[in-house]
Amino acid sequence: MSAVPESLLAAAQKVLEVNRAAGLHVAVAESCTGGLVSASLTELAGSSDVFDAGFVTYSNEAKQAMLGVASDVIETFGAVSIATAWAMARGALERSGADIAVSITGIAGPGGGSPKKPVGTVVFARAIKGGDPKDIHADLKEFGDLGREGIRVAAALCALELLLPKDSDE
Repeated sequence: MSAVPESLLAAAQKVLEVNRAAGLHVAVAESCTGGLVSASLTELAGSSDVFDAGFVTYSNEAKQAMLGVASDVIETFGAVSIATAWAMARGALERSGADIAVSITGIAGPGGGSPKKPVGTVVFARAIKGGDPKDIHADLKEFGDLGREGIRVAAALCALELLLPKDSDE
C-alpha cells in the first residue's frame, strides 16, 4: 500500500508515460509540498528513466544554497512569489539533467498566511531546457483553506500537470 494518494499516483504515471515517450527528463523544486511530487513520481517503478532530480527547499536558505535563488529576490518579493518560483524552476533546471523543471512554493497552513497571501496561496513555475529565461511561465493559485494535506495534494497535482510536455494532448 502506498502512502501517496491514488490521484497523485495516477497523475505521476501519466507524467512518466508521456515524458518517456517524448524522451524527456523532469526535475522538481518543492517547498510547501515537501517532496510530495518527487515521492509520487518515485513511487512508480521505472521512474528513474524520466525523473532526474527533486529538490526540497523548504527554507529560504535552502532555496538560495541548492537552487541559486538570489536573496534579494526573496527579500523583495517574498518566498511565495512568481519571482521566487521562477528562480526555483530555473535553478532546478540548471542544476539537473532535466528538460523540464517545475517549482512549487506556497502556504499550506494552518498558519503563515497574511491578508495578501492567505493560507492556500501557491505559486508554480515551469522552466524548459533551451527556453528563453525572460519568457516566464509562472502562475499563482489560491486553493483556499483546504487544510494542510488538501493544499499540499492540490498543489502536487498542479505541479504534475505542469510536468507534461506542452504539446501533449493527454
